[in-house]
Amino acid sequence: MTYTIGEMAKLLDVAPSTLRYYDKEGLLPFMERTESGIRIFKDSDYEILKIIHCLKATGMQIKDIKEFINLVLQGDESIDERLELFKKRKAELEKQMADLQETMDTVNFKCWYYETAKKAGTTAVPDNMSDDELPEDMRRIRARLRN
Repeated sequence: MTYTIGEMAKLLDVAPSTLRYYDKEGLLPFMERTESGIRIFKDSDYEILKIIHCLKATGMQIKDIKEFINLVLQGDESIDERLELFKKRKAELEKQMADLQETMDTVNFKCWYYETAKKAGTTAVPDNMSDDELPEDMRRIRARLRN
């Protein structure tokens, strides 16, 4: 089955301009066009477009997505390179997730801190609490924040 750019965009839940952008950036070398230049998408294009959309959502750069598409077009001889590309992205995402967790821990601590201060009517109460008086998860975060 074939799809127009609007139909494919609707299937992917993206704007048609997103697909035009992908095409302009060279991410769709497999895409066919009619004699008048209208883009035609096939069922097989849907899967690769889902992968492109996923990679974009991970924050992968367009140049790296383009490299991935070119490697896919090379066939099985590029499996090692594709694996390395995904391992690199995975490591980058794990680092981002660790950084975000650290930020979330800080926000959670500050929420606890100000909830405690609000109940007491002063910040002196959480400021002067010993480690033993803190909830266990807040103890760990406060120790990290002090370092």
